[in-house]
Amino acid sequence: MRVYISLCLVAGGAIHLLPAIGVLGPAKLRTLYGTSASGPDVEILLRHRAVLFGLLGALMVTAAFVPSLQAVALAVGLLSTLSFVAIARAVGGYNAHLARVVRVDIVALAALTAGAVALALSPRGP
Repeated sequence: MRVYISLCLVAGGAIHLLPAIGVLGPAKLRTLYGTSASGPDVEILLRHRAVLFGLLGALMVTAAFVPSLQAVALAVGLLSTLSFVAIARAVGGYNAHLARVVRVDIVALAALTAGAVALALSPRGP
């Protein structure tokens, strides 16, 4: 069960690490989201978003190997992923690049949900 939880965390973490490349600048952001930052304010927000996703992804990958972090990493990953998918669906009208992000986040949501269920059902202790 522990290996399964770890695999779920690595999958969710890897998906969250992918957007971290956006911190490298506008060209990477265009590649990720199919849109350009409309000015320095939006660029700052998107690049900071990339940093936060990198941190979240790193937490999840680390938690795959540190059981004491697994519950918090799964919870934060689930909340982040679910909120993005919910906001995207509520707003709608997004481009093909963001549609791909939504689909990938649904995969992450499935992996993290499976990991959370496995963690909840796993026996405690060594």
